[in-house]
Amino acid sequence: MHPQILKLAVKMRALVAHEEGQNLIEYTLVLVLVAFGATAGVQALGKGLDSAFTFVSNILASSLT
Repeated sequence: MHPQILKLAVKMRALVAHEEGQNLIEYTLVLVLVAFGATAGVQALGKGLDSAFTFVSNILASSLT
């Protein structure tokens, strides 16, 4: 194989490998952002449910007395 073609092939492989690494990092960042958003959403939902159950519990407790 011609040395210049071999050098070009090596550079092309390095470029492809570099782009795959970038894609992996991008997907990881998106996954982290989605996980962070889901955690924040679940925490907000939990707080809302807690206050709703507390409200219902207080109404039931006051109706029994």
